[in-house]
Amino acid sequence: MTLRHFKIFVAVCDAMNMTAAAESLFMSQSAVSQAIAELEKYYDVRLFERLSRKLFLTQAGGKLLSYSRHMIRMNTDIEKDMKAMQLNSPIRLGASVTIGANVLPALVAAFKRKNPETGVEVFEDNTEQVEKRLLSDKTDIGLVEGETNSPDVLCMPFMHDELVLICGNKHRFVNLTVIQPQELEKEDFIIREKGSGTRKMFEEVMKEHQLSWKAAWTCNNADTIKAAVIEGLGVSVISKMAVAKEINSGELYMKRIEGVRFDRKFKIIYHKNKYLTVPMRNLIALSKMIF
Repeated sequence: MTLRHFKIFVAVCDAMNMTAAAESLFMSQSAVSQAIAELEKYYDVRLFERLSRKLFLTQAGGKLLSYSRHMIRMNTDIEKDMKAMQLNSPIRLGASVTIGANVLPALVAAFKRKNPETGVEVFEDNTEQVEKRLLSDKTDIGLVEGETNSPDVLCMPFMHDELVLICGNKHRFVNLTVIQPQELEKEDFIIREKGSGTRKMFEEVMKEHQLSWKAAWTCNNADTIKAAVIEGLGVSVISKMAVAKEINSGELYMKRIEGVRFDRKFKIIYHKNKYLTVPMRNLIALSKMIF
């Protein structure tokens, strides 16, 4: 039996008249009568006594009426809750470290102002880990700086970023206007861990220019890199937006490398089979709009 049968049965019970029930449901009387007959045949009971052209609910009919009202009410609640989930279901958002520190707070704040009922759960790690979570459905959408490897992950750029060479205010590079690429080979580098988009781009550009380099310190966050460079323990290549404050204060210096640039795009990623809810689509659209 279908929900349609139970709705017709309740309408007949409310009106105690097949014709009136049919009119309220915008159906033919014959269709209503057939639905009631199907119910009685299926349960092998009489739901109505037909006496002098009037309907009287039987004991079995009264029992079924209680169940029917309950099922219809439950269906209404289900529809209401599912629609609310579609509009306000929380977003599991993954972000690589640079984006998490420099882009994500402003984006989530702007999204919450427009969608106050929608929760956002954030996971922050390198690009490789965010991609793994997408593939295992632990994260809905990722915002990353690195390249993904799986053909099942869709990518779309949303923001330009530039990596820059930084040094402390007592480093020998401070008094140089432009750094010759070969000078980099003499330096200790404070660099991100493998799996990081920043690390991968740095390695690719250095290889492209046939430059060797030495990792003196590997770490998984920008704050440690900046602190180590400020103390003169080495140089680094890091997102320009991550060091704006320290450059303005004079703790760090940003230097141009002759003929070498580290340009990239931040990307939105999600599984190709992922169903994007309205809040997810809103977040994607907002990220492309404000940056």
